[in-house]
Amino acid sequence: MKQIALDIGLATGPTLASFFPGPNEAALRHLEIWVGQKSGPVARSPVPTYLWGSSGSGKTHLLKAVQVALREQGASVGWLDATMQEPPEFNENWAAVLMDDVHLYTAVQQHAAFNWFVNAQTHQRWVLGAGELPPADLKLREDLRTRLGWGHVFHLQVLSEPERRAVLRKAADARGIFLGDDVMDYILTRFSRDLGHLMELLDLIDGYALQTKRGITIPLIKSMMENT
Repeated sequence: MKQIALDIGLATGPTLASFFPGPNEAALRHLEIWVGQKSGPVARSPVPTYLWGSSGSGKTHLLKAVQVALREQGASVGWLDATMQEPPEFNENWAAVLMDDVHLYTAVQQHAAFNWFVNAQTHQRWVLGAGELPPADLKLREDLRTRLGWGHVFHLQVLSEPERRAVLRKAADARGIFLGDDVMDYILTRFSRDLGHLMELLDLIDGYALQTKRGITIPLIKSMMENT
């Protein structure tokens, strides 16, 4: 069948405001205060922060949301994740260093992360890290592992099904689209319940509905899956 290219350029990126905290309220408030969204301009603490939790708990969303918030303030940040085979050198102009999926880091990435951490401490820059394991259980070089765990540590919980439903509803409302209860049930029972995947799916459905000029229904979703 003819493959339809989907335009998802209208999708909104991760923000702190779009994060549904559920049981993770403390972590969200901590990040909002640090970037100045709740308390106005503040003297930012260089004490590192580490978020940990299983896949789908929102770690990457929060790191990218912090990156967006700081960039909107005109600040540049360092970003390191497990896909970056050749991490760049530390940049003194960075306002913060963000390290995602640290539990997957190779020896090269661990070396870069440690170097970034030492330089960040020297220049009084914040480090925000995230991984699936608590600091004590990370299989990383000891000097990096201990640094990730000495500051603020938050355990992120995966949202319950009612909470995931609320997130999906909020995201749909933000896009100005209507999801009937039958469509919501279909999405939550037939697709991955990981929040990141759900948001990507919503982007695809929205783009397909716009391109085909149809309302969002179960038949539309089935058609999308058959044609893409």
